[in-house]
Amino acid sequence: MSDFFARHQDKLQGALEAIRRRGFWSAYSESAKAYGDLGAAEEAFQARLNKPFAISQPATETVAGERSPYGFDLGIAYPRADVPALIEASRAAARVWRRVSIEERTGICLEILDRLNQRSPEMAHAVMHTTGQPLMMAFQAAGPHAQERGLEAVAYAYDAMRLVPTSVRWEKPQGRGEPIRLDKTYHIVPRGIGVVIGCATFPTWNGYPGLFASLVTGNTIIAKPHPSVVLPLALSVAVAREVLAEAGMPEDIVQLAVDSADRPVAQELAMRPEVGIIDFTGSSSFGDWLEQNARHAQVYTEKAGVNFAVIDSPPDFDGMLKNLAFSLSLYSGQMCTTPQNLWVSEGGIDTAQGHLSFDETAGAIAKALDDFLAVPERAVEILGAIQSEATAARIEEAQGLGTVVLPSRSLTHPKYPGARIRTPLVLKVTAAEAAAYGRECFGPVVFVIAAASTDAALERATAMAQDKGAITAAVYSSDREVLAKAEDLCADAGVALSCNLTGNIYVNQSAAFSDFHASGANPAANASLTDSAFVAGRFRVVQSRQPVAA
Repeated sequence: MSDFFARHQDKLQGALEAIRRRGFWSAYSESAKAYGDLGAAEEAFQARLNKPFAISQPATETVAGERSPYGFDLGIAYPRADVPALIEASRAAARVWRRVSIEERTGICLEILDRLNQRSPEMAHAVMHTTGQPLMMAFQAAGPHAQERGLEAVAYAYDAMRLVPTSVRWEKPQGRGEPIRLDKTYHIVPRGIGVVIGCATFPTWNGYPGLFASLVTGNTIIAKPHPSVVLPLALSVAVAREVLAEAGMPEDIVQLAVDSADRPVAQELAMRPEVGIIDFTGSSSFGDWLEQNARHAQVYTEKAGVNFAVIDSPPDFDGMLKNLAFSLSLYSGQMCTTPQNLWVSEGGIDTAQGHLSFDETAGAIAKALDDFLAVPERAVEILGAIQSEATAARIEEAQGLGTVVLPSRSLTHPKYPGARIRTPLVLKVTAAEAAAYGRECFGPVVFVIAAASTDAALERATAMAQDKGAITAAVYSSDREVLAKAEDLCADAGVALSCNLTGNIYVNQSAAFSDFHASGANPAANASLTDSAFVAGRFRVVQSRQPVAA
């Protein structure tokens, strides 16, 4: 038995305390300086290009299809997924893994997270050049922040499993006679194979919660990356297999399944009866298909949503503009938490500087964005690059959906001239034009919507969240009644609400151990990252009992 559990006791106890208190707690530093030279990590990333990815999984074919949104092919060859072989190897490994103690499984997962944390600088470059995230965002979001979400899942799962005793002596009094005595034993039993279907924008941040929640509860894992964003999950799987081997476990407890757009395997994997759990982040169409067809498995999905902000009477108008400019620009709006629809009363808003009309408010938002992104060298480090050609095309198509207040511009990256970089497009529409704004327009597209009133805006926006889904909402108001109504409506709609954010906290940020990411209470997601419900369905309890010998 490894000593990993003892080695990471302090971190586990810290995480357990944090999920109960929900206050600020951090397990891993988010400062790049704590990890050494990011330049050296770039060399490690460059050394992986145009060669096979080193992993011990056998393969008769390879696949290479990643292209950096910054303008070059990665050329990394991965073993192509052979679904029957992966399933058979996973089943063989499961016979060992499900019998490992809760403590040892937890220790192994904590050690994997610790090793991933040490590799955060290299992971930053891998995520930057597959997703298009700017480097520092990739470092934090794909490194320490993703690892903390994984740790949070481990803590919740460990807590849930430890609520079940391993054995008890049960005694039932029988009046004057001898009591009935039974010895009962309880077994934590995994659901089966856990399939993690990765997304193209946040492969580790969205992938680690499900991966580690399933792994620590005794399920084997097959990680299926998005075909254009393979390297981050490939690195994660390689680290996991390394730790498992050191612990004397089969490496195939965690496997990598790489496919291509022309030969996908996600449906084939999902429909295998050996699969007990599926974690998916991506399009509503495929998420809906999984929920409707993979009935044999516990399916957790995060899908599309229409996030919104309602601007009523902001206490600090300039502070709001700066905060929104950053939120709308960060990673070019390619976040599941970025606001898309900004609702403003058609009669305008009241500010400390006086009343502003609807058009003046829309113009101020556009100017704030333009000013924020005025220096290209700085702007590219906030915007990052557009992950896919489909998202870039969506920006062009969206121009006809409303009146253009701020056109989207192409910027040139000083280091990567081939990078696909676009500033946000801002459009004005009326509330009646729901065909334009009533669905997710993924990417840097912002709608400023003229509503009949603030009350109408709140009611329309939250009704849309209930129908189409939303993960985040924001409201800016000096009126306590407006804030109270917003909180009540957002609670009914299952949307996380942020009120009057003006500083260095943004609506599209979510803090591990404190913020619940998504609620599972509207169509944007059927689960929350991370709560007890997210882990409880990943295992079952099976008991045995026998009379105590006289």
